[in-house]
Amino acid sequence: MSSFGEPDGPDVDDVAVGEIVEDDLTGDASFDGDPDAVAARLEADLTAAAAEADELGQTAEEAVVEAVDLAQRMGVERDELRDLVQRVKADFDNYKRRVEAQRADQRAVAAMDLVRDLLPVLDACEVAVTAGHDDVAPIQSQLLVTLEQRGLAKVADVDVAFDPNVHEAVLHEEGDGEPVVTEIMRAGYLWNSHVVRAAMVKVKG
Repeated sequence: MSSFGEPDGPDVDDVAVGEIVEDDLTGDASFDGDPDAVAARLEADLTAAAAEADELGQTAEEAVVEAVDLAQRMGVERDELRDLVQRVKADFDNYKRRVEAQRADQRAVAAMDLVRDLLPVLDACEVAVTAGHDDVAPIQSQLLVTLEQRGLAKVADVDVAFDPNVHEAVLHEEGDGEPVVTEIMRAGYLWNSHVVRAAMVKVKG
């Protein structure tokens, strides 16, 4: 009998716990009931767990390094792609400007060719008006005004300095000082500041 009046012998719960612990320990074939073996096994398990944790840590660190390296490479490729897009855009803009300039030049040349073909008509109108055919004057005036609105300018002034860029001297009279235009033999014309036909003039000086 115990001091508390309970039956002698081990408590049922204590026996059950001990059996469970013993079953867990003896479940391993390497356990022979020696406490040192238990300690060795626990130490081995701890060592293996620590190694696994180190391996996981190393893997995570490598993953971070790889992610950073990938991000850097993607950043470099992004910058290169952006530079390429900017260069292509700049080249395309330059191409568009060149094409527009070429088209403008072609239109100007075509217009100048048309004006050059119309000059004999203006000359004929001027001769007719000078000869007294007044009915031609309205046609001459309308044609001249229309072309002037588009950029035509007549070179027919006298008593101005001789300019070889817009004048063609066909007669020359001796005189003092710089050459001066004294007579217009045939009018000249400019088209948007470009010489379509130089004026045939008489020069003195």
